[in-house]
Parts: sequence; C-alpha cells; structure tokens
Amino acid sequence: MKLKQRVVLLAILLVIFIFTKVFLIDNLDTSAANREDQRAFQRMLAGLRVALDPRLEHTLQSPWEIAAQWVVPREVYPEDTPELGAVMHAMTTKKIVKADVGYKGTQLKALLILEGGQKVVFKPKRYARDYIVEGEPYAGYDRHNAEVAAFHLDRILGFRRAPLVVGRFVNLRTEIKPVATEQLLGTFMTVGNNTCFYGKCYYCRETEPACADGDIMEGSVTLWLPDVWPLQKHRHPWGRTYREGKLARWEYDESYCDAVKKTSPYDSGPRLLDIIDTAIFDYLIGNADRHHYESFQDDEGASMLILLDNAKSFGNPALDERSILAPLYQCCIIRVSTWNRLNYLKNGVLKSALKSAMSHDPISPVLSDPHLDALDQRLLSILATVKQCTDQFGPDVVLVEDRMTLSHL
Repeated sequence: MKLKQRVVLLAILLVIFIFTKVFLIDNLDTSAANREDQRAFQRMLAGLRVALDPRLEHTLQSPWEIAAQWVVPREVYPEDTPELGAVMHAMTTKKIVKADVGYKGTQLKALLILEGGQKVVFKPKRYARDYIVEGEPYAGYDRHNAEVAAFHLDRILGFRRAPLVVGRFVNLRTEIKPVATEQLLGTFMTVGNNTCFYGKCYYCRETEPACADGDIMEGSVTLWLPDVWPLQKHRHPWGRTYREGKLARWEYDESYCDAVKKTSPYDSGPRLLDIIDTAIFDYLIGNADRHHYESFQDDEGASMLILLDNAKSFGNPALDERSILAPLYQCCIIRVSTWNRLNYLKNGVLKSALKSAMSHDPISPVLSDPHLDALDQRLLSILATVKQCTDQFGPDVVLVEDRMTLSHL
C-alpha cells in the first residue's frame, strides 16, 4: 500500500474514532445520566407519601440529631429518608418549652423551642384556603400553608434545599402563653372569643393580629437549620426594587444575564444554575418575593441556594407572574437533571404528586384545587420557555450537565 493511501486510511480511521467518541460514547454517558434521573424520579414517587410515625428504627438518636446530620453543603436532607416521618411527627407533637417573638423580618412569626432543644419557626394561619390575595404578586400576609406545600414541591423537584416544614395546631392558652417570653406575651389579646397575638416584626400591628379559632391556632412549623451551619445572606441579582415606577436593571436590560455571569459568585460554580432552579421553583409556587437569599457561610459560591421563607406563595392561582422566570429566559441555561425532572412531571403528574405528598400533613388539605391546577399550567409555561431557548441557541448550549456529588459523612 502506497504511503498516500496509508495516510488517507489513517485519516478515515481517525475520523471514525472521533465520531465514535463524540456521538456514541458521549451519548452513552448522557443516556446513563438520563437513566439515573429516571430512577431517581421513580424513587421519589415511591417515597412520596410520608406518614407521620413516631417510631425511629435502628437508632438511639433523637429526631433532632438525625435531621442535623442530614445537612451538607448541597442539600438539607438526603434522597433516602426513612426517618423523615418520625422527624416531622416530632415537629408537630413535641412539647413547646419556650415561645418568643420571631427573628427579625417583615412578617408575623414566633420562635418556638421544642422538647429536646430544637428551634422551629411557627407561622400562623391568616387566610382561608380559597382566599385570593389580590394586588402585586408579593402582596398580603405570609401563608403558612404555602410553606408546607413549598417544602413538598422541593422534594418532588429533587432539589432538597428547603428546610423541613409541617403543619401544626397549637393551643395558644395552654401551650404558648405559659412558656412565652414577656415580649411575646405582651402582644396577646382577645378578639371576641378568640385568642390572638400580633408579635414583633416590621409590619406587625396591634390592629392586625393573627387569631386562633377559640384557643386553637393552625400554623406551620419550619425546622431551624443546625447552628453549626451559619447562614450568609445575599441580595438576589434578579430582586425587585419594590418602588412604584422604578425598575430594576434586569427589567429593562436584555443583556443583564451577561453582566451577572461576570460577577462572583455567578462567574463560576453552581450558583447561577441554583438561581435558575429557584426561579423555576418560585414560578411554580407564585413567589415573586425572593429579594434576598441565603447560602451557607464562607462557601465561596459552592453551597446551595437555600429555599427559605416561601410563605409569599400560592396567593392567586389565576396570576402567572412571568417575570419570576427572568433568570431562565434571560440566561437560557438549565440543568439537565432539572430539565429531565420537569418533563417527568408533565401531564398532570405534578399536581397528583404534590397532592399525594401533602395528604398526611396535619393541616391537610394544604392547597385548594385551583392552586394545584395552576401548578400544572405553570409547568407547561416553563417547558415552553426552555424550548424557545433551545430553538434559538441549541440544546448543547441551553442544557447544562452539572451533577455534583453529595457527601453524607
């Protein structure tokens, strides 16, 4: 064989090798990842219904110790949580040993210490399930049931970045007042035959108390994250101005995402993709109020964006606030794992899954049917937005493979 023919043959073999590597092997890797996403989705569905059961198997630890050990930089609780029902049962039944005004913020809440020393945040019921919050998408009081629903949606999406939340009924007269601090106790009052309190916060007013039904108040309790994981607060790059007539830069600058990508911690690491995951999460629940967010302290952008304070959600099922999706449609990138999970939840699966996940909660039904229907409709809008991005830029640019190992030591 002549030298020229050999060179041509080698060139052909090299092209075949490159083709095999790029299109065959890489596709096998992608298919393997997709198959794992499918298996993870099926595992999530199988463990969706969490019965609140006090039994803890194979451990002498308290539920609080178990939940504290779950926390790692990239998730609040693991995918496999056989003790989840026991922890949530403890949250809704353990004796309240101290009650105080909530930590600083704009909305009414109480800080409770449960038997065993565990802190939880109690948010009281302010609205009936079918009440429609009119006005701006961030209007109205906090919704306690929104915290419960958002936690279970976090489980369904596979993010696992929201602290545990469960509904609870408390007797204000016998469970709270005897262990309340003077600061909290001073905000109690009686309205008709109902015990009420207005707490201490930026918008707390004596004229706008939260009232129990007699002495029994419905609310949500959110598990406080372990003190060994201090939080760092960040201004959300797509935050609103909250000033009438004054727009934030992202609301008028079409190239805003390019500027964000040049700014730490969004110029490297997982944080920008976390922002986009959170935009999807917030759009589904109707939360337009994430002006700040928290991560773990001194993380250099590596830890997750923690999904705290989701109570300004599920206010108006008829309002789909598209601006919440701005990080997605301006950056036009999304994690492959998130994209896969969203597609698995089409055709009514999301509504059915969330309804099933919340069915064992003490305050069930957590959401009205219009809110559940709105979730499926909003999911279609998200999928359409991603398709517009892939049509414009191609799936190789839009769909980002970013799977991070989560260590539980």
